[in-house]
Amino acid sequence: MLNPEVQDEEILFKGFVRWLFLAAVCGVVVGCVVGAFLIVLYQAIDFIDSLPDWRYALIPAGLLASLYSIKFLAPAAAGHGTDKVIAAIHYKEAFIPFAVVPVKILSTIFTLAPGAVVGTEGPSVQIGAGLMSTLARRFKLTVKDRKKLVVCGVAAALSAVFGAPVAGAVFGVEVLFVGELFYPVLLPALISAVVAFMVCGRMNVPYTPYNIYIPALTPEALEWCLFAAIFFGLVCIIHIKTANGVMSAFKKVKLPDWSKSLIASGMILGTVFCFGDSFLGMGENGLNAVLSGRSVVWYAFILKSFLLGVTLSGGGSGGVLTPTFYIGAAAGALFAGIFGLDIAFFGALGFVGCVAGAVNTPVAAVFLAVELFGAAIAPFAGIVCIVSYMISGAHSLYPTQILVRPKSDDFVLAEPQNKKSWEIKPVEK
Repeated sequence: MLNPEVQDEEILFKGFVRWLFLAAVCGVVVGCVVGAFLIVLYQAIDFIDSLPDWRYALIPAGLLASLYSIKFLAPAAAGHGTDKVIAAIHYKEAFIPFAVVPVKILSTIFTLAPGAVVGTEGPSVQIGAGLMSTLARRFKLTVKDRKKLVVCGVAAALSAVFGAPVAGAVFGVEVLFVGELFYPVLLPALISAVVAFMVCGRMNVPYTPYNIYIPALTPEALEWCLFAAIFFGLVCIIHIKTANGVMSAFKKVKLPDWSKSLIASGMILGTVFCFGDSFLGMGENGLNAVLSGRSVVWYAFILKSFLLGVTLSGGGSGGVLTPTFYIGAAAGALFAGIFGLDIAFFGALGFVGCVAGAVNTPVAAVFLAVELFGAAIAPFAGIVCIVSYMISGAHSLYPTQILVRPKSDDFVLAEPQNKKSWEIKPVEK
């Protein structure tokens, strides 16, 4: 008879082999589907960009097509995706209808191809999570294992979008609970993310290589990073409040959905007329420009946040994180421009700093910085991401995140069983 220690190791090894298989399957399936989605989406964007100026008239058509495809085919596909997946894991036993997958693909293409302002990560996360929720039900997995497999789907999808497998895996386990990592699924999430990244590489999914100058690690450089991090944390609050404020204002307007869609389209077209089309789409061109050292107008990050809220309010489908990349980079360019610093370097720090602060994922943001910009940026990114995360407070682009541990010991749970009952700790007398 085996002693308890050997039995424990045997159980761990069997679990490892089982999840190695499930995670690899997840990576292949999600990598193939999300990779194909990204390729088709990029081709659609390139095609519409090649059309004359009348192509802007496709924006209202795209928003209406997105609105009604979701409304009639899969209402669960509404919104920006990631938040719905977090809610499904927390409150719906990770049940996501399969219909979400094709409808999310179509609605996002309808939204993004003409130029409305959303990102690719939210739809990709919902696609990956929907595929794995369906697969888990087919395999008759327990609810606990279904949640783990759905998290693997999230990690694989983010890896496919970011081109950064470690950041994708860590994001998948960090985004669920503010203040705590979901460690039991970290290994399978990493395996899924790496496999998905390899699959997308085989499919020739395009990823932009970045080559920015990283300064020497000096007290002066760290001091500037600290000031920048505080600024990025404030930018995160402005970004979240602007996007959510616009969506809240649209919800209060008692008009049919189609009319809200047309109003949103008019606001986007009005922005194009007044400021040009550089703020449309995901923001990849603007992001690449900043990381090449080019400056942007001071109001770029505010206008992008506004257009993101308008697009989602008008029935658009897409993520909020990819536009946040540009918003952070634009904030970094503004900070660097004011103080005469390196625009590309601070743009990169703003990029990852606003990821950390806007969705409460500082660890994933640091890994993202290292994978995209190289290991030399790690100490700078670490300071920026953690400080931005702290400064942004209880704000988040994903309101369904559960706050497990507050960002300060000055808060305490009023009701131990209610993770939403955080309040300021009473002063001890």
